[in-house]
Amino acid sequence: MTEATNFKELLQEHFVGLPKVGDAIAGKILSVASNEVRVDINGIAVGVVRGKEFYDDPRRTAALKVGDDVEALVLDLDNENAEVELSFRVAGSMRAWDALRALVDSKETLNVKITEANKGGLLATLNGVVGFLPVSQLSPQNYPRVQGGDKTKILEELRSFVGKEMKVKVLDANERENKLIFSEKNVWEEEQHEVISAYKVGDIIEGDITAITGFGAFVRFGDGLEGLIHISELAWQRIDHPSDVVAIGNHVRAQIIQIDGSKIFLSLKRLIEDPWRSVSERYKAGQVVRGTVLKVNPFGLFVELDKDIHGLAHVSELSDDTVENINDFAKPGEQFDFEVVNLEPAAHRLGLRIAGVQPKAQTKKPSEKTSSEETPAPDAQPS
Repeated sequence: MTEATNFKELLQEHFVGLPKVGDAIAGKILSVASNEVRVDINGIAVGVVRGKEFYDDPRRTAALKVGDDVEALVLDLDNENAEVELSFRVAGSMRAWDALRALVDSKETLNVKITEANKGGLLATLNGVVGFLPVSQLSPQNYPRVQGGDKTKILEELRSFVGKEMKVKVLDANERENKLIFSEKNVWEEEQHEVISAYKVGDIIEGDITAITGFGAFVRFGDGLEGLIHISELAWQRIDHPSDVVAIGNHVRAQIIQIDGSKIFLSLKRLIEDPWRSVSERYKAGQVVRGTVLKVNPFGLFVELDKDIHGLAHVSELSDDTVENINDFAKPGEQFDFEVVNLEPAAHRLGLRIAGVQPKAQTKKPSEKTSSEETPAPDAQPS
């Protein structure tokens, strides 16, 4: 083999070993100056890192010294000084995102310090990347339940967490979209799994009402557990808002009716006998009773007959004449005499008409249907 052949092969090996633009390389620091750092790339080439490509954290850059092993990303193979142009910053970012993606898979619990709050949630930095902890991913203890959903008050509550540490899991890490999402709720769910396993459907618990929303009331009980009583499970009769039945701070007994992961659903009404079971003993079709208007809707009046039983008087049952404006006909709190039209205890329905109003057309040819049969009017609203 000739000397020229040997040189050619050595040259080919040299170029094969050179990194490409976009490669992450490992090297050793040769020199450190105020605005540039030179790196030996495995004896193959010399790379340089300059100013804006230093680490985002200036403290990390200031700590660099000759002989340190470093990682960098190749930006250019041949700059104006015939050196390989490198970046600590980009390589550090890539490594950070790799680590963050690994945390999504490992589901590891981490401590992060909250740095900022906005109307949507909290901000914290992990591995040099700013992440977002949405309000929806806060634990029940830290979720800002503000009456009426006042955004200003919600933001005030969120700001109280700035400067504090929270246990979180990394829910999503998307480098392309620069999106890092945390979850405190997932940590809470994991911690509560063992506690929740001590309960089962049918158990009766005692706790305190901690929050009320339009759809229900939250109860804190046991070892930091929280359950939801949906508005439909607060009372057997129809209610407009949970605050009609409970208030924050009330101590209540409730039954567990469903457990779904970390979610516990409760009921107040199932610990009380269903009054509709005996409704037929108190009310009969054709009976005239005194009732109080609770609510006026375009299709009729919701009426309270007693504290447990409510009925519906459809707009077509309010007068022998057409009711043009039901809001002019009756107001909440007004009382009328009503005739019981029908009873459906299993469906919690009781239909009413104003006493003295004539029943709608009762006669028809066998082959004909009345308009009410073609489009039946609702008799009552389920409680």
